[in-house]
Amino acid sequence: MISFECDYNNGAHEKVLENLIKNNGAKPTPYGFDTFCERAKNRIREACGMPDAQIFFLTGGTQTNATTIDSMLYQYEGVICVGTGHINVHEAGAVEFTEHKIITLPDTQGKMEAKVLDKYLDDYMHDGNKDHAVHPGLVYITFPTEFGTLYSARELNDIYQVCQHYEIPLYIDGARLGYGLAAEGNDITLPYLARHCDVFYIGGTKIGALCGEAVVFTHQNAHKHFFSIQKQHGAVIAKGALIGLQFEALFSPLSEQSDEILYFKLSAHAIRMAMRMKDIFIRNGYEFYVDSPTNQQFVIIDNEQVDRLSCKMLFTHFGQADKHHTICRFVTSWATTEEEINELEKILESEK
Repeated sequence: MISFECDYNNGAHEKVLENLIKNNGAKPTPYGFDTFCERAKNRIREACGMPDAQIFFLTGGTQTNATTIDSMLYQYEGVICVGTGHINVHEAGAVEFTEHKIITLPDTQGKMEAKVLDKYLDDYMHDGNKDHAVHPGLVYITFPTEFGTLYSARELNDIYQVCQHYEIPLYIDGARLGYGLAAEGNDITLPYLARHCDVFYIGGTKIGALCGEAVVFTHQNAHKHFFSIQKQHGAVIAKGALIGLQFEALFSPLSEQSDEILYFKLSAHAIRMAMRMKDIFIRNGYEFYVDSPTNQQFVIIDNEQVDRLSCKMLFTHFGQADKHHTICRFVTSWATTEEEINELEKILESEK
């Protein structure tokens, strides 16, 4: 059965595995203080245009969000995100388990608007009872959003300007960062993103790695005891080189003759497959819940047809569109094949 269920049910790209196997006999210093991790960090710094960035490797997205957010907040502070934000809806309250409230704002197709953020913060600052409330200490967004939509460079800059005005750091969840950067119409580069936030992470789990995320603090602004906070959260892996070796491979050029980085090539492939998928759904008369240019496509399907399709392929039931229709999420990844897309096309055509 073909699967469009998610983008993290594959193994790892062969070059990632090759790097792990090639260095399997090494005895690196534990906890990420090794030459492999340092080489990977330098490659990421170069790709970001941030030679002084502080970088830490963690194993998964939920650990990364909970650990990073906790490290940046005082005990009386909360984190602002839109109501549909990943930390609010899909991490089982992991952030709030660290005793930091999530302060939610309304979204526009999954995105935070600078003017909405500014109004909330302005209202808070002029509230005579603000000392009785949770203090907003961090702003969180995802790129792409939970609905596969993208911030433009101008929208990101506007949000960052609001954050700087109120002296609140901006954190960008980049679990699917590569897929956003590779999307058609995107005008944000990795260096631009790095310059317009205070911390972000590069997702490896969903883009070619067995596991692993790279947290990037852009202004030498990591908590001075971030490693200890990682440890407290159970987010330090003893065999730290396991993640460093993967990111070294992901951020290496494809060959000596090419400057193309593997991470971006894999991301671009997923987008090509997603756009083929999107075109197939359009040609077969389907409507979309949101217009996504990334690897997540949200299709509105009749409930009876959902049951039939579920017997032929894997996808996610994302929610109800109405009483008779379901929002179904179909996801491509770095490992999606042309053959899988062709099979999807055959199945949909047979439904006519």
